[in-house]
Amino acid sequence: MSPAAPPPPVEPDLTAAAFFDVDNTMIRGASIYHFARGLASRGLFTTRDLVKFALGQAMFRVRGDENPEHVAKAKEMALAFVAGLKVDDVVRLGEEIYDEVMADRIWSGARALAQAHLDAGQRVWLVTATPVELAQVIARRLSLTGALGTVAETDQGAYTGRLVGDLLHGPAKADAVRALARQEGLDLTRCSAYSDSANDLPMLSIVGHPYAINPDSELRDHAREQGWGIKDFRTGRKATMIGLPVAAAAGAVAGGVAAGIALRKHYKTH
Repeated sequence: MSPAAPPPPVEPDLTAAAFFDVDNTMIRGASIYHFARGLASRGLFTTRDLVKFALGQAMFRVRGDENPEHVAKAKEMALAFVAGLKVDDVVRLGEEIYDEVMADRIWSGARALAQAHLDAGQRVWLVTATPVELAQVIARRLSLTGALGTVAETDQGAYTGRLVGDLLHGPAKADAVRALARQEGLDLTRCSAYSDSANDLPMLSIVGHPYAINPDSELRDHAREQGWGIKDFRTGRKATMIGLPVAAAAGAVAGGVAAGIALRKHYKTH
């Protein structure tokens, strides 16, 4: 009996794609917080620093504090700390910490959704306020097409302390997806987007197939009103988020500060 013939290759679907938020959509909790935990486990900063970092992010979440002035000040602090740090070091640590801390926190349901798009010949991008280097690590580990994230300016392999553009958050995510669609020849009416947060309504609203994943109450209500798909991969009480849920912009900024502090301490001791 001859072996079964392999299935025919999937025809690329070049005008449709999927866009996934990361924190609490693709991964339980905040990716930048998990990264900070990995740095703490290496002794690059203290447990007390990590607790202060976590409490600061939790306060942003509880207060819903995304006041542009407050975010701008926090961004300035983050940029001051990352100036001069080597991109290769951040990427290397991100690869290690993903394997150690993040891999087991990927939602299997969200991963299956992404794989379904890939199996249909569509491309899949992560779209997140998380620094793009960390977002790209996650995308590589999940065998996705790529990632859009907050971009810090670099010069000769080191961070300059300035951003390229602004935090990839809220309306900026929608702008980035539109730009990618123009570049790649995508038809947004055929594309899908997935997020847990009402902050991502601008991105969700520009695609033909939006989905609320593990949604906050505002997004859940909006999705029901609009007839969008809703999927919840959490177990137990929905109010008890696994990991550390954070407002996206606040998480990215505070994470940049924590990572910057840790790496600068590391350089000073070596």
